[in-house]
Amino acid sequence: MNKEQFDLIINRRNTNSKKWDLEGNGLIPFSIADMDFISPDEVIDAVTNRAKHGVYGYTYRSEDYYRSIINWVDKHYEWKIAQEEICHSPGIVTGLNLIIDTFTELGDGVIIQPPVYYPFLNSIKNNNRKIVYNNLVYNNETYEMDFVDLENKIIESDAALLFLCNPHNPVGRVWTKEELELLGNICLKHNVIIVSDEVHSDIIFDGHKHQSFASISNAFANQSITCISPSKTFNLAGLQTSAIIIPNEDLRSQYMNTLKRLSLDKISPFGVVALEAAYNNGSVWLEKLLEYLQGNLKFGIKYLKTHLPELKLSVPEGTYLLWLDCRELNMSNEELEKFMLNKVKINVRQGYQFGPGGEGFIRLNFACPRSMLQQGLSQLKEAVIELRRKQF
Repeated sequence: MNKEQFDLIINRRNTNSKKWDLEGNGLIPFSIADMDFISPDEVIDAVTNRAKHGVYGYTYRSEDYYRSIINWVDKHYEWKIAQEEICHSPGIVTGLNLIIDTFTELGDGVIIQPPVYYPFLNSIKNNNRKIVYNNLVYNNETYEMDFVDLENKIIESDAALLFLCNPHNPVGRVWTKEELELLGNICLKHNVIIVSDEVHSDIIFDGHKHQSFASISNAFANQSITCISPSKTFNLAGLQTSAIIIPNEDLRSQYMNTLKRLSLDKISPFGVVALEAAYNNGSVWLEKLLEYLQGNLKFGIKYLKTHLPELKLSVPEGTYLLWLDCRELNMSNEELEKFMLNKVKINVRQGYQFGPGGEGFIRLNFACPRSMLQQGLSQLKEAVIELRRKQF
């Protein structure tokens, strides 16, 4: 796939798209984190050929399926895993709920690091567990973990789990090995299981490197559960195929018991072939995707600095998400949301949805043709210019 193909505007309306048909009615949707790019040809061919077979019966995960995951993780994350360590989930959010159900009791604490991916909060609330906030520290340019607060919160709450977002959605941090070591040592000390959501681990920009938490040491691997999927990397979210990697045999057995009890260990015939095709043949396409996304990011940074200095950007090191500080617009959460929908005519994720520290921010997905990004930012500029006129 070349640049011109990423520039193509794909009409996704009337495809039962959550992003375009539910949230994009009369708006440009930059909200849901899926991409507006066609998946790799190899994936399309694999799914098409499977569809042409005409029989879509019960499907299992073959040796080739497992081998594709093992090879991808080894090549891209420098982490060697064994087939028996690979468990499953229809999606990573489903996996998070299964993990909560398996390893905690009603009322137990689960630690998150907000502002963070809002399904973290929802999965804890929906399972009647207690959210324990270890807020990230924002210095007006980037975010850091608060390790002193983390240890205090573990002691105070007696939490059993910590949800780690690596790379972090929405703030775009790619956590360094040193940061992860500090986090891991605290959790080991207090016997907290680290659940590492690494779904954006392939979307890493120049100058940064993804470090899988479990790859750092055997001790960390034994105390952690890692969630990966080709869904973000290759735009396959609708095929509901995720891998939950659990090196610890006891933890793995408990998780699989829950998976089987709820009959969630099945897989679709299309999910199998799409994952294999993506992981076996998608590396070249991924290189081109990253090049295009970095071009979008550079464009967005320049546009914001030139035309919208009121909006401060925490420049992402990974993911395809812009995290914009809109607090200088002096709006409440409700006012900011209405402004984006009714004046700017774009749909974005509102920062307050990501928990404490997200108020006054927005998250904007820039995995789209550059012309779409330019149009959305242009509409934002014009709306802010009009706002300036009214304020002064």
